[in-house]
Amino acid sequence: MSPVTSGHRRLATQIKDALRDLHNQLSTLNRQAGVHLALKDVDMDCLDLINRHGPLSPSTLARHAGLHPATITGILDRLEKAGWVARERDPADRRAVTVRALPDRGREIYQLFAGMNSAMDAICAGYDEEQLELLAGFLRKTSDAGLTATRTLAESTGNRPATENRGGAAAGG
Repeated sequence: MSPVTSGHRRLATQIKDALRDLHNQLSTLNRQAGVHLALKDVDMDCLDLINRHGPLSPSTLARHAGLHPATITGILDRLEKAGWVARERDPADRRAVTVRALPDRGREIYQLFAGMNSAMDAICAGYDEEQLELLAGFLRKTSDAGLTATRTLAESTGNRPATENRGGAAAGG
């Protein structure tokens, strides 16, 4: 590894600052979408996890979200009452429950994020495949670093650490 120059440190700081700005802007976008959908931020996060990884058991969702199972119960109650998810008996184990997102409601979310998705498509169009692979790798490594930092922080405070990366954490400066 080559020695770190002042230019390298300056650029690394710019990247960390940009990630913090991105985190703040995406949080603001998610809050605005939540206002339109009458969902809390944590409800939106859990709904996204269910959409991306579901159907899930409530305990698996709790691990993905890094939340206590009792907290998940309240979130699922709200999401189910509002018609976003359905809880169903697991056909493999009738004692277990799985949670799945209701597909008709997903279109509402997609419409709210259509502007951002279109902007991302336009941004990505300005990069070749090799550059996109580099960026995707960087973002995966950054996400993994966030997961590790979350686990370390949770363990140091005695909280049950999150076991899955759910995105959203930005690099600190």
